[in-house]
Amino acid sequence: MTGRLLEVRDLTATVTTRRDVIEAVRGISFDIGVDEAVGFVGESGCGKSVTAKALMRLAPEGAAIALGGSVAYRGLDLLTLEEERMRDLRGRRIAMVFQDPMTSLNPVMSIGAQMGDMLRHHFGLSGRAARERSIALLDLVGIPDPAGRIDDHPHQFSGGQRQRILIAIAISCEPDLLIADEPTTALDVTVQAQILRLLLRLREERGMALMLITHDFGVVAGMVDRVNVMYRGEIVESGPVDEVFAQPRHAYTRALLDAVPRLHGAGTVR
Repeated sequence: MTGRLLEVRDLTATVTTRRDVIEAVRGISFDIGVDEAVGFVGESGCGKSVTAKALMRLAPEGAAIALGGSVAYRGLDLLTLEEERMRDLRGRRIAMVFQDPMTSLNPVMSIGAQMGDMLRHHFGLSGRAARERSIALLDLVGIPDPAGRIDDHPHQFSGGQRQRILIAIAISCEPDLLIADEPTTALDVTVQAQILRLLLRLREERGMALMLITHDFGVVAGMVDRVNVMYRGEIVESGPVDEVFAQPRHAYTRALLDAVPRLHGAGTVR
């Protein structure tokens, strides 16, 4: 690791919906190194996804968000950055893979059109160059016959393929940081493992930092360097993943680890 890519200090996020005002994130601080993988683990509603969206200055669907503290990307405070510059940085330098591909992908646009829009916006590629680049990216993430399927629409792909397409879009502009928010949600176990292996390979090949968000401690094993455990909007434990696994200090961390299946005896799983 050659330095800090992201420095978050005292981040707060208050989410306002039609019914409630929720202090979803309460004064958390953390760093992500230039080529580091960092996990965020906790149950649903603990503030993990809101934290990720706060870094991108995005509000949860159907809500407004008010942010406090600082989020420094290479020394540039994202929370005070003008929106035009933030739009240029979002997707180009910090990219995100969301939980549900069917709500993240436009159902009436082909996959090629959606990928091409991103490449033309950030790199100014011609239509032909963007299409060729998109085909290469689909091939990179393991979509069969990418040249033949680039004009297909999201509903024509399986759940695992749609998640791979989201990853292809996210890495298309070669970001410094990839945020993966529950990237294996609703996928079967075999496909989950394939997606995680893909993320691990892409991180190693491209040297990008990874922020992996999950409710499952088992998912971060072997995937990240450090882990932050979130509970009720706060980080209650943080450290190298091996140390947190071996000697959890917080009761909530121990409860999460107790829920991870372990092998006992001759291949039985608890």
